[in-house]
Amino acid sequence: VQLQASGGGLVQPGGSLRLSCLASGRTFVMYNMGWFRQAPGKEREFVAGIRWTGYSTYYADSVKGRFTISRDNAKNTVYLQMNSLKPEDTAVYYCAAGSSGSQSYLYDYWGQGTLVTVSS
Repeated sequence: VQLQASGGGLVQPGGSLRLSCLASGRTFVMYNMGWFRQAPGKEREFVAGIRWTGYSTYYADSVKGRFTISRDNAKNTVYLQMNSLKPEDTAVYYCAAGSSGSQSYLYDYWGQGTLVTVSS
């Protein structure tokens, strides 16, 4: 599986962005998907995950209620809708495919990352 993340950019605090992650390969539907992020000088951290069925989602406490993960298996795409963005959400965001969970070692495939900058 190859993953390509897109949709990052510069947004003001309180604004919204939607990230997309397009997967190649017919086995996309078999994988649970996750979004992680890494801010400058910090370790990569879990943001959100979604089971292969799309019916189960889970989030880091820091984004719960503001971010929504979803997937369209017909389009081989997973999304991350980010609302009420804060400066501390600034990071490179990565999508990943693998087992469900919040630990990065559970994911086998990673996208190249897309930069989100929240600043006025």
